[in-house]
Amino acid sequence: MTDAFLVSGVRVTHDRADVAAIEAASVADPDDRIDELLERDGVTEAAVVQTCNRVEEYVAADSAATGRAALSTFPDLPEEAVVAMDHAESLRHLLRVAAGLESQVLGEDQILGQVRDAYALADERGALGDVLEPAFLKAIHVGERARTETAINEGTVSLGSAAIDLAAEQRGLVDATVAVIGAGEMARTVAKSLPDAVAGVRILNRSTDRAERLAAVVAPPAITDGLDAIPAHLADADVVFSVTASDEPILDADAVAGAGETLLVDLAQPRDVTAGAADHEGVTVRDLDGLRTVTETTHEERKEAAREVEAIVSEEFDLLLDQYKRQRADAVISGMYRGAERIKDAEVRRALDRLADLDPEEEEVVESLADSLVSQILSVPTKSLRDAAGEDDWETITTAIELFDPTGGADTEALFEAGGEDVPGGAPADASED
Repeated sequence: MTDAFLVSGVRVTHDRADVAAIEAASVADPDDRIDELLERDGVTEAAVVQTCNRVEEYVAADSAATGRAALSTFPDLPEEAVVAMDHAESLRHLLRVAAGLESQVLGEDQILGQVRDAYALADERGALGDVLEPAFLKAIHVGERARTETAINEGTVSLGSAAIDLAAEQRGLVDATVAVIGAGEMARTVAKSLPDAVAGVRILNRSTDRAERLAAVVAPPAITDGLDAIPAHLADADVVFSVTASDEPILDADAVAGAGETLLVDLAQPRDVTAGAADHEGVTVRDLDGLRTVTETTHEERKEAAREVEAIVSEEFDLLLDQYKRQRADAVISGMYRGAERIKDAEVRRALDRLADLDPEEEEVVESLADSLVSQILSVPTKSLRDAAGEDDWETITTAIELFDPTGGADTEALFEAGGEDVPGGAPADASED
């Protein structure tokens, strides 16, 4: 098991930051950011969760201070927009994210897939180990339980469907001509959520092949075109949903100059629509911040389900801490056995040298006797360590190391040097003095 036990995290999310702040905190390539984090001294594991509503970094490090120092500080953002998380808060928050409790649309389904993607990316970069891998796997498990055991995802279950509700409320979609710019996952959610009563749908995308594939699964009639045709289609559209993966805005003041009475709903991160686009008469722009009224209603409707999900999170969080405790106890036990094996091997060789006339079968008896002695002597401290770890009895663990680690703790005491509440499942720093 790795010597890095402590998880540290930092987040910029919709609950404390606006779209501009989240956009400023975003990185172009999360995989590059993972590599940067791994290069920091003392950091052995790293992962990044980045969506349109959040930028979150997690590291496993050899101390809380090392972890905090490795993470982004986002100096250009308002102080209240950045939340630094210690070990326990990082783990619980990650579980809540996957469960949908931290989403702008409470219980949304899309975030679980995004957590899976973050896990897969970190795994691909070789950035996961005995600390973050169990945390992400536990988070994914919690997300699955939340959606199969509760009603947290009934009704409006994504930002895309929330955007449809917003458009229906503010402009109306019956007999409306709708343009969807983009053909990714959220664009697909928007397009498939459109009511049959719309007058027509335009799917505009850089790749017209992807636009055509999306158009094929949209219930209302849909036509497709490239991004260069945006101005022409805006002139006919009543409602426009823009959700591309472009690094630069694609809808500026010039692009919407001839749009007339049009509602632009910008779901992209970074944003597709520039601020000047709303200066034209008749053009109304709504971004992710504008979805808050819709999502607040969803929160009210799902309060009971949210309480059930909170109970699942608490249960699984405790199980995760217990898993870490077992890992730590097993690491100490492995150290004891390695030390005992080294001494046993040396003593067996010395005995066999003195008993030079033994045949192979007799030598095997001596070796078997030595193995049995080691197993029997260490069986009691092995059980004591596992029981003590489960009960947060660190005084017993320390004593067991001193009594039964033949190496003098060289391999195992480092596992407990951080001590205290910063260690996964750890006891208070002064626990041995209670």
